[in-house]
Amino acid sequence: MKTLVFPVIVILCYICDPCLSIRKYSKEDVIKLREEVREMFQHAYDSYLRYAYPYDELRPLSCDGVDTWGSYSLTLIDALDTLAIMGNYTEFNRVVDVVLQKQNFDTDINVSVFETNIRIIGGLLSAHLLSHKTGLKLEPGWPCNGPLLRLAEDVAQRLIAAFDTTTGMPYGTINLKSGVPPGETSVTCTAGIGTFIIEFGTLSRLTGDPLYEEVAYNALKALYHHRSPIGLLGNHIDVMTGRWTAQDAGIGGGVDSYFEYLVKGAILLERPELMSMFKEARQVIDKYLKKDDWFVWATMLRGHVTLPVFQSLESYWPGVLTLIGETDTAMRIIHNYHSVWKQYGFTPEVYNLGTGEASTSRESYPLRPELIESIMYLYRETRDPILLQMGEDILRSIQHSARTPCGYATIKDVRDHRKEDRMESFFLAETTKYLYLLFDPDNFIHNPGVHGTVINTPNGECIVDVGGYIFNTEAHPIDPAMLYCCHEPSINISEVHRIYQILEEEDNIQFMTMIDASLNVTTSESVIETNSSATVNASEVVIEEKNEEEEIIQEEEIIQEEEIIQEELIKTETKTGYVNIDGTEREKTTNETTLSDIVKDRINSYYENTNVKGEQGTREDIEIKPKKPEEKVDIDDIIVVRKYTGNDNLQLPSTTKAKEAIKMLPKVIQDFLNNDWKSKPACEPQYMLERIRKEKLYPDHPDVDKYELLLTPAPSFLQRISLAGEFLNKKQLEL
Repeated sequence: MKTLVFPVIVILCYICDPCLSIRKYSKEDVIKLREEVREMFQHAYDSYLRYAYPYDELRPLSCDGVDTWGSYSLTLIDALDTLAIMGNYTEFNRVVDVVLQKQNFDTDINVSVFETNIRIIGGLLSAHLLSHKTGLKLEPGWPCNGPLLRLAEDVAQRLIAAFDTTTGMPYGTINLKSGVPPGETSVTCTAGIGTFIIEFGTLSRLTGDPLYEEVAYNALKALYHHRSPIGLLGNHIDVMTGRWTAQDAGIGGGVDSYFEYLVKGAILLERPELMSMFKEARQVIDKYLKKDDWFVWATMLRGHVTLPVFQSLESYWPGVLTLIGETDTAMRIIHNYHSVWKQYGFTPEVYNLGTGEASTSRESYPLRPELIESIMYLYRETRDPILLQMGEDILRSIQHSARTPCGYATIKDVRDHRKEDRMESFFLAETTKYLYLLFDPDNFIHNPGVHGTVINTPNGECIVDVGGYIFNTEAHPIDPAMLYCCHEPSINISEVHRIYQILEEEDNIQFMTMIDASLNVTTSESVIETNSSATVNASEVVIEEKNEEEEIIQEEEIIQEEEIIQEELIKTETKTGYVNIDGTEREKTTNETTLSDIVKDRINSYYENTNVKGEQGTREDIEIKPKKPEEKVDIDDIIVVRKYTGNDNLQLPSTTKAKEAIKMLPKVIQDFLNNDWKSKPACEPQYMLERIRKEKLYPDHPDVDKYELLLTPAPSFLQRISLAGEFLNKKQLEL
């Protein structure tokens, strides 16, 4: 027995060696890493100002700048809130003044709706909400008022025309001055449709205009409505027809932030139906796409695997799982992703799970933040030191291989660490920010709710800065408490206590069911009583006025039939429903004409106005018998027998206008309406909102009122604050 002791000890030490290799981090070690990240950000930021501003992005090898997404000094706006988070309030205030003085979005350029939303609108909103911490002079009524908020809304108003489609899902490109560009493709990726609810929801809550949140929410419902029979979503869809053009389902590029915004939007805006949508999607993702804590791509109709690859963009997924309290699953996944980082020093854009290598032509690493984001979320929840070690690995790789004298460069090939001459704006907005927050656990962003700030607003006192910030997909933090500051409180003290009681019973589902049942019973009893009394009274009236009501009903039916006929005349049927001939809804007018009437009018106008020159003079000289009213020339009568008059230069419509008509008839919807006789009407946002409310293309989710869905293990305190509505004015407090 004694001879076996030594081998056993050796084996145990060998097995436990990975555990022993985990570095222990003191507070001083973490602070040192934090300051190294601060210096990294400062080097990249100063290089942008020195070599690239006012262009969108820095080229760190050429030491100059280039416009990429919109020619609006993108990196400067994207980096604003990072300055505030790192405590550089002086520079933050200076840049805010620069942005407000020089920024003008009324320019004739085409921009990505998705990128402009997450980077520009998200950056401006976050800077607006953080400005109270930097000593910036605030306007009266802040946070419901302010120049940064107005600038963000100005950009949103320029993007809103993209949502004016038959499905409610937005176009991918917009012209900041004129709207959707002519000939713009109607195919948009899933993420480009479902990544607006955080920014647009925040805008609506702060400004009081419901337009933004409702169009973003409608787009999310549209995607949910267009799921496959097994519950998966494709990668690209036609926003005019609702037809999927790319049917690969996954959680990576083209889809990623849609799932992210379901969870974050549910928490930020208190929409339990969004959390329910995510849970439903999560079930089918785990069923069809999850393979040993990796996620593959599969067909959306049958779930058959098509691409066994890992994409760097998928690294956000563990962070999303952490937000709903599933840290054990998130930790297993993050270890897989970090193993790829250890293999190359970076995560390639695409990693082939079958070969265990970076995919050819997709081997770059553009300084992406998703893996660091998930590590930050997990460390904040678990305080596991191995996550600090993962963060330090990432920091060391970037410092060693991506740093240049003029900034930090994209890694063109993770296999040999060759550089590419580009530094995307998200390096300053996300990558450095998440690294800094990982090594700064005491940052105000991580406030667990132990302190806050009371501010006075026109609606009363409002508690802000209690933590629980929700990051948009570009890492711009939104304070959820501030969304309660810009409307009249709709609850009282007793309502707050009632909700608190519900939250304390989060594990007692029967309690929640009992409340719902009691409310339903009470409502049903009141409805029965009301209906019974109304029936008695109504029967007496009906007996006395039966004949008069029958006549009124007949007249109303005739009017409704006429309205239905008139409405159908101005619409054309497609595979997805009834829409106008130009793909948009138009106001119904009494003198609306159909497409056939318009064609007739054009040809009749040409025929009747054509000048005829010949030996007998002009057409006006020819003796024409007056026609009776019933003999008016119509399109059906234009083919008539006419005598040849020698050198008559008459050109029949068939040689001129007929050719034009032939060209436009096969594509009448696209081409005919672009002719000079009529210009396409501009998007009217308010009318679009009314149309969405009236059409109700997509039914409300059945879990719209199940607030218990928001009760996840993390971050429970924030959700309790949010759900209870910690915003009470003085009158209610006195009551």
